[in-house]
Amino acid sequence: MRIGELSRRTGVNAHQLRYYEAHGLLEAGRRTNGYREYDESAVLRVKQIRHLLGAGLSSEDIAYLLPCAVGETPELLGCPELLAAMRSRLQRLDDQMNRLAQARSALATYIDAAEHLGKETYPPCADADLKSSA
Repeated sequence: MRIGELSRRTGVNAHQLRYYEAHGLLEAGRRTNGYREYDESAVLRVKQIRHLLGAGLSSEDIAYLLPCAVGETPELLGCPELLAAMRSRLQRLDDQMNRLAQARSALATYIDAAEHLGKETYPPCADADLKSSA
């Protein structure tokens, strides 16, 4: 099947499919006219890629995991290297979530403080003197 049909069958646009191919996630043969030609297994592969992307995995992570993927969802066969890679990615996600939670807390603190200070304490932010000093 050509890229347009694969796109229709998977709901993934052609640009993303080319990206997957460029990053070694998807393979396509070439017709004599240069058009990409995908076999039937590409539909399952794209669905697997989408699920793994939805789990927060990078293209690099997915390229490493795909040989262990079985089924559409997919299930991953748990070899030690695979589990180590997924645990590493999970730790990076936990770290990002902690940083975001800290940033959210700090921003909420600023908002609370600004709301409690009242408008009379400070001049309005749109004050002409503030604009001219920028």
